[in-house]
Amino acid sequence: MTGADTFPLTLRVSGRKVVVVGGGHVATRRAHALVDAGADLTIVSPTLTARLTELAETGRITWHERMYEPTDLDGAWLVQTATANAATDDQVAADAEARQIWCLKGGDPADATAWMPAVARVDDVLIAVSGGGDAGRASSLRDGVSAVLQAGELPLRHRTHHPDGYVALVGGGPGDADLLTVRGRRLLAQADVVVVDRLAPTGVLAELAPDVEVIDVGKMPDHHPIPQAEINRILIDRAKQGKIVVRLKGGDPYVFGRGGEERLACEEAGVPVEVVPGVTSSISVPAAAGIPVTHRGVARGFSVLTGHESIGDFPTDRSHTLVLLMGVKRLGETADELIAAGHDPETPVAVIESGWSDHQRVTVGTLATIAEVAAAAGARPPAVTVVGDVVTLSPHWLR
Repeated sequence: MTGADTFPLTLRVSGRKVVVVGGGHVATRRAHALVDAGADLTIVSPTLTARLTELAETGRITWHERMYEPTDLDGAWLVQTATANAATDDQVAADAEARQIWCLKGGDPADATAWMPAVARVDDVLIAVSGGGDAGRASSLRDGVSAVLQAGELPLRHRTHHPDGYVALVGGGPGDADLLTVRGRRLLAQADVVVVDRLAPTGVLAELAPDVEVIDVGKMPDHHPIPQAEINRILIDRAKQGKIVVRLKGGDPYVFGRGGEERLACEEAGVPVEVVPGVTSSISVPAAAGIPVTHRGVARGFSVLTGHESIGDFPTDRSHTLVLLMGVKRLGETADELIAAGHDPETPVAVIESGWSDHQRVTVGTLATIAEVAAAAGARPPAVTVVGDVVTLSPHWLR
């Protein structure tokens, strides 16, 4: 069988009679796929596997507990023979041929009139690979194609038709494209529009097709050229044009990323929206500097706070790690507030700039000294500040 005399086709079997002759493992695999596809499935076999018995007992299939009879094919659109008995399989195939019913012939693809490819689904894409009768080869090829689609390494955009538009709020992680989730990558491969933040992994934008619209809404400290209300409007407008919109954000959308505001705005406008978590910088950036936010015997919890605002009288101690995001500008005020609230001035502090990038830099000190040390080093955003004894676990700590 070379495939030159075959014609690839996908069948809609929902509500149509399909017959499986046989009750073993091959029949079991095929039966579950057919039931999932909505087929009106009849199985003819004296015995069934446990999984097929369960399908019969729950009424999801019709079971004729006996040997095959030619009348079993009455009204069938498709038949699968899988008895492991060559004479029976040949008889089923001959009866199917006489009735002009397509026949999948287990173990004998050369004499079949239909072949089942190795299949997988990635979102709404059906991958079907025929191995010319070699099921193992087809499965290996299927797995390879599925893997690169899952990773977003192949384009998934609709070309000839388009579903209703929607918005995906994708957490891009701390900036390194390798830390973007598989789901995030796959959505980017489908996107018609990407609305991107300054701290998102912008390197992935080079992978987009030239006709993908990229809208930069990045904010700088104290400089927001595109206000949040306008960002919400852009997301809703493009989605209502029937486009797939990816809002690519740094870190995680729900950790000081205004993802909650954007989700609510989309929902109020009747736009479907999903949230894809990202690797939050509050944990990953300290990790890049060798700082675990919790550590047995050192820190049993942590809190994530915005450094833009006064943290007030925050009741904690050195065994509870504080992670401050976006707080370089008022680092001195924050340190003074913590000391005034009763924190030990000798509590270790680390400021990690541009975590997970080639420009990453770590500055360490104590609550009493960190503002002066960071200023002398010229520390600047983006940066994450860690306060607590876990800082001493970093190789950057001065021992």
